[in-house]
Amino acid sequence: MQNRDEIFTTLRDAMVELFELDAERIVLEANLYQDLEIDSIDAVDLIDHIKRQTGKKIAAEEFKSVRTVGDVVEAVHRLVNAAAE
Repeated sequence: MQNRDEIFTTLRDAMVELFELDAERIVLEANLYQDLEIDSIDAVDLIDHIKRQTGKKIAAEEFKSVRTVGDVVEAVHRLVNAAAE
């Protein structure tokens, strides 16, 4: 998971599996809470899934600022690529 497209695909697949969402609903502009109805417990599950996929932990504070699927992609991209620098 290096580039944004790979991150989005992995994230979308995880959301389909974890939350039984239709893949078509998961777009970069989708609001996690309003459009996809993800609650705080779901968000913790998603953070845990990302941690297992990347081997890196996302700080809860960083996740508090995300609102859309695109925000999550950016947060994961920063996390994965910070280690590469």
